[in-house]
Amino acid sequence: MRKRILVLGILLIAACGGGLAAWRHFHDAPQPAQAAPPPPAVPVVAAPVVSHDVPIYLRGVGTVIAYNNVIIRSQITGQLVNIAFHQGQTVKKGDLLAEIDPRPYQAQLDQAIANRDRDQALVVNAEANLNRYVPLAKKGYATSQLVDTQKAQLQQLQATVKSDDAVIEQAKTNLSYTQLTSPIDGVTGIRQIDIGNIIHPTDPNGLVDVTQIQPISLLFTLPQTDFVEIQQQMAKGSLTVLAYSQDEKMQLDKGTLDLIDNQIIQTTGTIRLRATFPNTERRLWPGELINARLLLDTRQNGLTIPAAAVQQGPKGPFVWVIGSDETVQVRPVAVAQISDGQALIDSGLAANEKVVRDGQYRLQEGALVRELHGKAAEEADLQSAVEQAIP
Repeated sequence: MRKRILVLGILLIAACGGGLAAWRHFHDAPQPAQAAPPPPAVPVVAAPVVSHDVPIYLRGVGTVIAYNNVIIRSQITGQLVNIAFHQGQTVKKGDLLAEIDPRPYQAQLDQAIANRDRDQALVVNAEANLNRYVPLAKKGYATSQLVDTQKAQLQQLQATVKSDDAVIEQAKTNLSYTQLTSPIDGVTGIRQIDIGNIIHPTDPNGLVDVTQIQPISLLFTLPQTDFVEIQQQMAKGSLTVLAYSQDEKMQLDKGTLDLIDNQIIQTTGTIRLRATFPNTERRLWPGELINARLLLDTRQNGLTIPAAAVQQGPKGPFVWVIGSDETVQVRPVAVAQISDGQALIDSGLAANEKVVRDGQYRLQEGALVRELHGKAAEEADLQSAVEQAIP
């Protein structure tokens, strides 16, 4: 009995050892290779290549200048007795601005008129004497010398009357100068002299400055390399100029190019141009620094994409193009201009193709992409902007 138990134990240990060896052999044996899972699609924001008419602009920086600017000065000396305008007031041509005490100049006019009337009476008396002497001389009762003397006296008195008339006109002119009026339509500035003070023709600042702002002008500069092209387009007709705020967010007005300056500024290699704007909403103000856009031409059926889609590489600008299989490829492009966040493409793309607008930093050639839409695309744009802002 004991021998049987011993044999069964040995057989059981051997069976367990064989099973363990078989398990180890099976576990250590090389397993068949499994295919690696495909990489996940890269989320991107896409944009189509749009075909439409695209304006071609030349951009420069300019300063707004008044179309006309007048310093109101007095042509006579006197005391200001009336101020008829408010500072910053809009005035019309001929509007009364101020009045100088007219009494001294009215007295001069009255005196000149009185002198003229006196001399005119002397002329009448001289004519009467001459009319008496001429018949007497014919009858021999008066000498010819007396007649000639009377004629000379009459001519002298007539000349005196003409001189008196001139003095009267001068006195009237001086009297009119007592009223200071605006010679143009415009806006008044800061008053330089207060009522009750004596105003002189030699006052350097005058009474007030009147500036015409409707219409208004803009002086801006462009590189001299654009000179020939601008001249050629001006020969075809008037060119449009757009005035934008310094942050490029607001169009202030739309005007017309007047002229190109007759000289190129050699120190800067630029040309000066002048444009005129109606300024009906008064968004342009003298001395204001603004951005100018000269509309040079319009590209018919031009191709545009978001400017953010254009990347810069060692060989120049390129974009990521999304194919029909939702994979991307690098495509070199030629950019004509970038304006208002849109890039005008000269070559490299076709209408209705799709390019990656955001999410390019995770892409590689042939990568599978997944387009984001709606709120997800907006969040991706925001996240990209934040990442670019962090150094």
